[in-house]
Amino acid sequence: MDCFGILERVREKRPLVHHMTNWVSISSCADVTRALGALPVMAHATEEAEDMAGISSALVLNIGTLTSGLVYTMELAAKAANRKGIPVVLDAVGAGATKMRTDACLRLLKSCRIDILKGNAAEIAGIAGVEAEVKGVESISVSGDLKVIAKDLAGKLGSIVVITGKDDIVSDGKRTAIVSNGHELMGRVVGTGCMASSCIASFCAVEKDYLVGAAAALSIFGRAGELAAKKTNEPVAYRNKLIDSIASMKEEDFEQKVEIC
Repeated sequence: MDCFGILERVREKRPLVHHMTNWVSISSCADVTRALGALPVMAHATEEAEDMAGISSALVLNIGTLTSGLVYTMELAAKAANRKGIPVVLDAVGAGATKMRTDACLRLLKSCRIDILKGNAAEIAGIAGVEAEVKGVESISVSGDLKVIAKDLAGKLGSIVVITGKDDIVSDGKRTAIVSNGHELMGRVVGTGCMASSCIASFCAVEKDYLVGAAAALSIFGRAGELAAKKTNEPVAYRNKLIDSIASMKEEDFEQKVEIC
């Protein structure tokens, strides 16, 4: 898997990535998208959601700061993206924590084509109907083998399923990639999960094999986290170094830790 080669394609093609995302981390998502070389746009208005998706190369839906009206607007944007044939990433933030969030994900998965479903272990388990414990948007525990949960859900949905954690799991129901790049400091920074979705969308905008695109994005993002940890261990400074490490990454800086089985 040529992860760095896909990053170079992002830098060359500069895809426009439409975000309907979490207000807590919206600036970080824009920053990381731009650091990759892609172009971020954050458009949440019902009146322009379809038009913006229609001129974009990928769409990110993030339910972190959810409202009932936003779900409807996300549907409009996703259906426009489906018509254009661009990848749609759904970040299931807090799914399983409340009925509203879980129902919103299930509604989007039923009414639209979601190409990549991404969440932490408990969020994905909640959508899969597997017993899990969630505290707010944090995964506490999950009953079952995460690789099996990802593979089974991917097969059922016909989508790529991504479970983020110490090791990231990416499955299409047949192939499963394990991404071991990353650093524990990433978990101390608010919004790194949302930023990962921006990376996935940016990569899948230029890579048609979405399993490869998603795994490569997480590998590059995780490697940037490793490089940033060599420079600081303070959360705010670390966030900035993480973004800087993405923007300045060279092929000789990159060490890929991906296994596909």
